[in-house]
Amino acid sequence: MDSNVLSTHLDMETLHGSLTDPAISSMNLLNELIDEYPVAISMAAGRPYEEFFDIRLIHDYLDAYCEHLRRDRKVDEAGVTRALFQYGTTKGIIADIIARNLAEDENIDAAPESVVVTVGAQEAMFLVLRTLRANERDVLLAPAPTYVGLTGAALLTDTPVWPVRSGENGIDPEDLVLQLKRADEQGMRVRACYVTPNFANPTGTSMDLPSRHRLLEVAAAHGILLLEDNAYGLFGAERLPTLKALDRSGNVVYIGSFAKTGMPGARVGYAVADQRVAGGGLYADQLSKLKGMLTVNTSPIAQAVIAGKLLLNDYSLTKANVRETAIYQRNLQLTLSELDRRLGDRPGVRWNTPTGGFFVTVTVPFIVDDELLADAARDHGVLFTPMHHFYGGKDGFNQLRLSISLLTPELIEEGVSRLAALITSRLP
Repeated sequence: MDSNVLSTHLDMETLHGSLTDPAISSMNLLNELIDEYPVAISMAAGRPYEEFFDIRLIHDYLDAYCEHLRRDRKVDEAGVTRALFQYGTTKGIIADIIARNLAEDENIDAAPESVVVTVGAQEAMFLVLRTLRANERDVLLAPAPTYVGLTGAALLTDTPVWPVRSGENGIDPEDLVLQLKRADEQGMRVRACYVTPNFANPTGTSMDLPSRHRLLEVAAAHGILLLEDNAYGLFGAERLPTLKALDRSGNVVYIGSFAKTGMPGARVGYAVADQRVAGGGLYADQLSKLKGMLTVNTSPIAQAVIAGKLLLNDYSLTKANVRETAIYQRNLQLTLSELDRRLGDRPGVRWNTPTGGFFVTVTVPFIVDDELLADAARDHGVLFTPMHHFYGGKDGFNQLRLSISLLTPELIEEGVSRLAALITSRLP
């Protein structure tokens, strides 16, 4: 490089504030520790089980979708080729198949035109928050703690997130009423409340049926949307109806993902946004406008892979995930059993007992921060996620999240043993 040419220097203070927010930057620590301590057992990552991954399935799924185009849609060979190789429609090319899946698995009546296929559920969250954040008065409510992906989408759209109390039964509808009143008194406008009724990330908690009905009543009475995230709903001993299936007032925007149930590498999610916008058609149409400027469309090849999996399983992800659900149930019960065996008599140590999903929350009588996580990786060979990351660094400093999804029984037993040694060493 010519020494006389001045290079451009950027200052973090002149870049978007999300880049230095703890909710985004702190999560990089896990990846760094995984690289630094590769033999540490990770009970941190909420990734799907990998034993059933098979490269041949990708070809089977693509073949199934192409045959669907030929047989059911009467598309000629040139059209089949174009469907996979060309840009697809912004809303997606498999909306009708997703709608069939929702009817089959969740009893959700979704018109295909109300579905927007996105690049993972993450894009769906971003699009919804971007459309709802019209001015500085607009805020989002979410349970505390909450999924960091939602927090990140809010940061990127400059949407303030106000916490709603959450307990063993999930988000508290009565505290939601109080937060709505507080917002009104301060001249703020609550546009929506994010909620995960089934096996929430990070807590693993679920809402009972009366609480679901009450939450819908509150949303209808106050004219707010509920953003329902149901990434883990299939993986439970008992399956309660989704908010979307129960909704009779049109207040639920349903956010779905095929990351845990289809194929994480495909990065396919969606939003069901069937609300009417005065002068603007369906809410899905408005989301699609923004998507066209953000990602143009979701990869048709990735969509075809997901569609093929659905087609080969009679549109049912419940059917497609029988083996995986059994694995997650086994892993969850084993993790809870091992915690009880190794830590059941330790004073001040407790954990919740989810009936499904990927996560367990452990509470301890000492500080759980990133320094403790680094010590756990270095000295005990185990990784977890400090819960303060899900509180935006404002709470949860005596809790940690365990993920049970990716491990074998042997690794769970050893991982909990190492975790117990760490916890015992920190007890008074």
